[in-house]
This record gives sequence, structure tokens and C-alpha cells, in this order.
Amino acid sequence: MVSPTTAHAADGFEYVALGDSSAAGPLILPQINLPCLRSSANYPHVAAAALGARLTDVTCSGAEIPDFSGKQFGFVPPQYSALKSTTDLVTVAIGANDAGLFPVALSCLNLLPAPAGISCKERYTAGGTDQLAARIDATGPALGKALDHIRELAPNARIIVTGYGTYIRPGGCFPKVPVWPIDADYLQGTIDHLNRMIATQSAAHGATYLDLRTPSIGHDTCAPATTRWLEGLIPGSDAAPLHPSRRGMA
Repeated sequence: MVSPTTAHAADGFEYVALGDSSAAGPLILPQINLPCLRSSANYPHVAAAALGARLTDVTCSGAEIPDFSGKQFGFVPPQYSALKSTTDLVTVAIGANDAGLFPVALSCLNLLPAPAGISCKERYTAGGTDQLAARIDATGPALGKALDHIRELAPNARIIVTGYGTYIRPGGCFPKVPVWPIDADYLQGTIDHLNRMIATQSAAHGATYLDLRTPSIGHDTCAPATTRWLEGLIPGSDAAPLHPSRRGMA
């Protein structure tokens, strides 16, 4: 990890945050960029304050890897445009939207206990192929190319790629979070697969992978509001459903 030093403030330590809503902090007040639902209490701002860094935060809710080089929503500038040769640190949070995991999570909700519904695990693994794992694997090369391009644009920077947290504990907590136990384990297993892909690509392309899954164990969507880092379908704080809370960002 990069440690804060007085030298950082003296030489204008430059930190650029790239990524999706897991870094942007949708609905966490105050919101400083409404199109991207970006919060000034997100982890890039928390980290920049700890580091004494000058932050350029271009994280944007809904971002996918192509939005690094293209205009998200048709008007949000490419995230790559924030990178410079003088950039000292880059954090990257990306991949879940490329694999379409947010709508998948919503599709796994079952308001009634089994068997009064359809298991999303059965649906996404029908025919013996795990469709979500295949989507994640297909995203890997694009992530690798993105990390290479970040290195080209910010050749002197340390690149840290954050994974995704522990969203739901083993077996879930139906009906508090209305996902059957089999599907809770499948969903978290899918996130774990995504994290492994991100870690593999980070190692292969000269970046540092930062594990958020381990420290967030016990702070998942099933946890009490006072200790929860990731909100459930009905948030208990000013955060978007199925996203990090203010406490989680910190």
C-alpha cells in the first residue's frame, strides 16, 4: 500500500481514480457529479485525504471498460483523459458491469422461499455451462489491455486495481435479503470468480490487486445497519442498493 508522507503534499502527489459505481458511491451524500452519481465521500476521496494527494476522480456509475476510452452516456469524457505522465497513483475499479452482474443480482431475488420460484443458479448454469463465469472470463483480455493503456498514459504511476467485496455470506439470510441459499452462494461465488480474474490480469499487467473481499467479511448485506459495508435491496443508509455504504467506502 502507498503510505501518506509529508513529501506527497510537498511535491503535489497526483492520484487519479478510475472506475464504476463501486468506487463512485452512488447516492452517498454529498453527490458532486449527478450524471455519474459520484460522492465526495467515496473511497478515492477518503484515500486522497489520508495520502495528502491531489485527486482527480473520474469514477462513474455504470462504467464499463469501453467508457475508459469513450464518452459514457454520450457526453461524460473518457476516463483515460485524466491520466498524465505526472500521475503518481491510479486506482481502478471495473469489471462487474462488463459482465452484467447487477441485473443478474436483481434476477436472483425470490420473495417466496423455495421451491416457489426459480433458482438463478439453475438458470445461469443450465446445460452445464456457467454463463456468468464465461462472461467474466471473456472480460479478462479487455481488462488486461486497459491496464496496459493506463501504464502507457501514466508511466510513472503505481496502479492499484480493487476487487469487489463480500456481498452476501454463505447461505445468505433469506428473507432479510430475498435470495435463496443456493443462489446466495452462487452469486458470491460469481463475484469471487470476478475477483480472481481481476487479480490474474493485474498480476500479468504490472498492477497491484487490492483484495476487498476479505476485510468485508461480516460486513455484507446481511449484517446489521451499524456494521454493514454493502447495502442490500433496501438500503439502511444513504447509498444505492447493492452498493458500498458510506461506512464501506471509509
